[in-house]
Amino acid sequence: MDRLLELRDEIDEIDRQIVDLFEKRMDVSSQVAEYKISVGKKVFDKEREHAKLDTLTKMARNDFDRHGVRELFSQIMSMSRKLQYQLLTEKGAAGRLPFIEVEDIEREGIRVVYQGVEGAYSHAAMREYFGEKVNAFHVPKWRDAMEAIAEGAADYAVLPIENSSAGIVADNYDLLVDFENYIVGEQVIPCEHALVGIPGASLSDIKKVYSHQQALSQCEEYLDQHREWQLIPYDNTARAALKVARDQDKSKAAVASKFAAKLFGLEVLQEHIYYNEANSTRFIVVTNQRIFRKGAGKISICFEVPHRSGSLYNILSHFIYNNLNMNKIESRPKRGTNWEYRFFIDFDGNLNESAVKNALRGIREEATNMKILGNY
Repeated sequence: MDRLLELRDEIDEIDRQIVDLFEKRMDVSSQVAEYKISVGKKVFDKEREHAKLDTLTKMARNDFDRHGVRELFSQIMSMSRKLQYQLLTEKGAAGRLPFIEVEDIEREGIRVVYQGVEGAYSHAAMREYFGEKVNAFHVPKWRDAMEAIAEGAADYAVLPIENSSAGIVADNYDLLVDFENYIVGEQVIPCEHALVGIPGASLSDIKKVYSHQQALSQCEEYLDQHREWQLIPYDNTARAALKVARDQDKSKAAVASKFAAKLFGLEVLQEHIYYNEANSTRFIVVTNQRIFRKGAGKISICFEVPHRSGSLYNILSHFIYNNLNMNKIESRPKRGTNWEYRFFIDFDGNLNESAVKNALRGIREEATNMKILGNY
């Protein structure tokens, strides 16, 4: 036991020396940052760091130590870079982000596009965000909506980005990369199906029920109580409601939202035949302007990393170092390549905050093709 205590004391002394040397190294790193600021030199010198790591690794005596030395100094160099990014920001040398802060996005005299049809959840999300008097039109495909704002046919687009049960809308993640359009807002719409029919109809009148197959499946528990009803799959819930409204037949009903029922002049025959608070769809509001609202609290970015061990870890460390809360990460395959991926991240913050600027500066220098998708 005495020997163990002696060894622990020895480790404590070594650790004190390591801390002292680390602080000395960081002090020199600060001086390096001062020099780089004065000459406009970039913080991240990939070739020098790799050469330095190779030199240090060769100093170790065995494979285990060589691996440990490389990992240790990779982290020390990473911390040094983060300190230098911080100093750049403090000295006002970090550059300005290409986004303009506004009090609020325009809501009058604008045109909004959404994908889908009238009465669909995307229509409901657009109305919820912009109000009922907005000048809007709809298109059949998500790409059509992105093209409409890119070309100036619309000021904003409303697109689904994620469902809490089904996951992400992968195509729209890819479209955020393909177009120079940016997220300025979001709207969450809960999935709340109802049974709707024409005014004056009652449950006893119903013989046929129309809706999208997924909606019929989601309401299976309720519909099983009415085995006498014929269930007829339809294009989507909104079109099913529109068909019932046009047919004006008491024997026909639709599984759709209360929003669609109100829009098409239908009555709600039964509420909450499927209501799951855990099943909601998040929609994003997109524009072709690089703007963000004052007080915006969420940032979305995407980037690629070199296909090398530790690359993603090093990027994510910028959130930890700057005390930023990352609340989502997704990956999408890069088109045209095998087994390479683009990462999408949501984190809390505002583009005016120093911690955010520090993190984004580091990520931009160390990642590949980093893009700010929006602050909202």
